[in-house]
Amino acid sequence: MEVKPVLIVGAGPVGLTTALACRFYGIPFKLFEEDEGFSSDTKAGTILTRTLEAFRRYGVAQQVLASALRVDEIGDIERATNKHRKSVLTSVLANDTRFPFVVNLPQHHLEPILASGLEDTPPGTMNLSHKLTGFEQKQDSVCVSFETPQGPKTFEGSHLLACDGGRSTVRGLLDIPVEGVSLDVRYMLVDIKVDLDVHNPRDYPYLSYFSDPKEWMVLVRQPHCWRFLFPLAAGAQQATAEQLAEKARRFIGNVGQLEVLNTVIYNVHHRIASKWRDGRVFLLGDAAHLITPMWALGLNTGILDAINLPWRLAWVLRGWASDTLLDGYSAEQRPLALHGSGEMAEAARALMGGATSTINAMSGEAFDVAMTRTMLGVRLDVDGGGNCSIVKSGETAVSVGDRIPDMDVFDGSGRVRRVHELVDDTFAALHFVDVRKRPVIPTVASSGLSHFVVSRRDAPLDSGLRNQAILDIGDQFRQRLGLEADSIVLVRPDDHIAAILPAGGPVVDVYRRITGQTTTCAR
Repeated sequence: MEVKPVLIVGAGPVGLTTALACRFYGIPFKLFEEDEGFSSDTKAGTILTRTLEAFRRYGVAQQVLASALRVDEIGDIERATNKHRKSVLTSVLANDTRFPFVVNLPQHHLEPILASGLEDTPPGTMNLSHKLTGFEQKQDSVCVSFETPQGPKTFEGSHLLACDGGRSTVRGLLDIPVEGVSLDVRYMLVDIKVDLDVHNPRDYPYLSYFSDPKEWMVLVRQPHCWRFLFPLAAGAQQATAEQLAEKARRFIGNVGQLEVLNTVIYNVHHRIASKWRDGRVFLLGDAAHLITPMWALGLNTGILDAINLPWRLAWVLRGWASDTLLDGYSAEQRPLALHGSGEMAEAARALMGGATSTINAMSGEAFDVAMTRTMLGVRLDVDGGGNCSIVKSGETAVSVGDRIPDMDVFDGSGRVRRVHELVDDTFAALHFVDVRKRPVIPTVASSGLSHFVVSRRDAPLDSGLRNQAILDIGDQFRQRLGLEADSIVLVRPDDHIAAILPAGGPVVDVYRRITGQTTTCAR
């Protein structure tokens, strides 16, 4: 059966990442951008670890890393005394992710890299200079109209994904209200060419937050320059290059010549769309949530949307799930943006200004802080119990909704594998049992579900389990999860834990309930 393409509107980082996700899952798609090229604005510049994990799955992580600056320390500096306080050290995450760092890369450098991952798509897949003018939802499709240099055009797709920014045309046409506040605060972002590496005697981490009640600043080492971000006084006008250079010197000292490369001023928001789905239309990124760009929570929260929705679309379009699976996207992501990223960003903004934060994102053990600041500690409300969080709060054992650690294990062929590879394009049931006991592991199940037996003992060649065996040396993986022996962990294609069951539990039934399947067939 021919599948209509998914129509993606907006070719910023979220739209491009969503397109890459569709490409990874084999979903036909078309991408539309109103402008004739990619953004050249000086915008978001720090990519968090969870985003890098998405880029790995979607095939562009190496290209991003080749152009970015890797950062293993996020500094916290008191401006008045120039003293370093408690830094975030991402090296403590080395056993939990293949990317134990964040990276600095400006958005106008990131977008062409993401677009390059789509270069081998069929002609007509990427469409610039296409301004959306309207759409009509039908029973089994959505028809979208565009204004183009060649005149009006209409495209029909299975779904419409609105990644068209904070002033989303799609959201406006749906008349979806945006709840929250736009603050009477503006930030200025300035890229400066200056030597802080050789001749500057101070030792700043590549990502440093200078807190101060009167005048805070964020200092970011980009691959080719330094970036400064600071709040503007109410009513302040655009500063001259000389004034910006002088302001920078007030933080970093007299370091000689400064050259201002780019500047941008933007407003501060904490606003969330009241609903993220209307039939076959979904909101993602800034179209769904406008979040204070502190601690890199703006763009990276949008990438979480591009992690959560595409696999659901793949399951539905392949006939592996009912349409109700798509409801889980907004049910999980909206409260995370509202009560997780949004509230943490506001707490971070207050903390930079000298206030006491009510969110413990900078307290607790070093591991918990690093998990929180890299977005690896996100817990989704996958079972509807209201238990979502962005702050890692110190529990050792994983829970339903947590991201499963991406540790090293060994497959039946002897290869070193990372855990996340086991759930690339599949649900995975991980059966933590003793392989020597010849456990009964399903080989025929619902489409989209794979089974693995995870054991500290290697599977003998005559066990019949070798192809499904995962060797967990020293039980390190199971112990990291905090699980008892004889357990099953059901993991979704987005790396989040869908269920934890006792060995022999009805994992196939749980999977079918999640996806709404009514039949079984071979994987």
